[in-house]
Amino acid sequence: MSTLILSAKELRGLYTVELGLQAVEKAFRAHGLGESLMPPKVYLSLPQYDGDFRAMPAFLDGAAGVKWVNAHPQNPKKHGLPTVRALYILSDPDTASPLAILDGTWLTAWRTGCAGGVASKYLAKPQPRTLGLVGCGVQARVLIDAHRALFGELELLLADASDAAAKALQAEKGGRVVSLQEASGADIVCTSTPSRTPVVKREWVKPGAHINAMGADAPGKQELDPRILTEGRVFIDDTEQALHSGEVNVPLHDGLLRAEQIAGTLGEVVAGKKPGRSGEELSIFDSTGLALQDVALARALYDVARAQGVGQTLDIVGG
Repeated sequence: MSTLILSAKELRGLYTVELGLQAVEKAFRAHGLGESLMPPKVYLSLPQYDGDFRAMPAFLDGAAGVKWVNAHPQNPKKHGLPTVRALYILSDPDTASPLAILDGTWLTAWRTGCAGGVASKYLAKPQPRTLGLVGCGVQARVLIDAHRALFGELELLLADASDAAAKALQAEKGGRVVSLQEASGADIVCTSTPSRTPVVKREWVKPGAHINAMGADAPGKQELDPRILTEGRVFIDDTEQALHSGEVNVPLHDGLLRAEQIAGTLGEVVAGKKPGRSGEELSIFDSTGLALQDVALARALYDVARAQGVGQTLDIVGG
């Protein structure tokens, strides 16, 4: 069986936000119902290179795959390369034949942005008016796209440690460049920074807000004042991953938060097993990134590519 090779350029021509939201919501639902397989991420830490690699395998709905992805925060400054880069291998679970090899960098960004959108769909108050972006990099762009697809034209409040980054995002997506405090006071707040100290204070967050904490994906990272977590309803994407490396990992380690205070997983909410928002409470989604999201979106993109005749086919594995 030939393997389909899909470049980043080809994927950008195939992808739509609606496709991404549908695939990611499907992945959350399957996770909540226990209808999938997702071993824990494998980390290969390389502090001498100020980075790490992660292998993320998963099986969902007749497709298996693995993503090889990095996090090198110094890449933009030192090498002019993205912080996160990835490659994805999609396989036929019946024959083990590689169905596709595709660029995983945009795959990672898209599914993460859509994860924040799905979380807001189920946990935010109806008809939000403002979207606060704390961190104005690539991730902020896909978060904006996902939220606009779901909620229409939200007012964007943009904040970043780099004024140039915030202004670049404003030029591309619109909105206003504001302080961290003002961005943190939006109806929906999305944080996507590599911070290891809280950047959003509890007193800045208004009653009834929803926060998507997207940045903490390794031990020691945190973006939110721990009081936000102890005073709000916290939903995680995966228990093992979140306790180890999510936004909750530092407060749990420091004894400021107990595991039993976590309301559940977003998958349980999407699957109807646990209630989402109920009233004026503060809600938080702690995202570490699920391999299930990758395999769901990779399979959806593969199916569209096959239907449209996009990509190059190669015989790369012996029969």
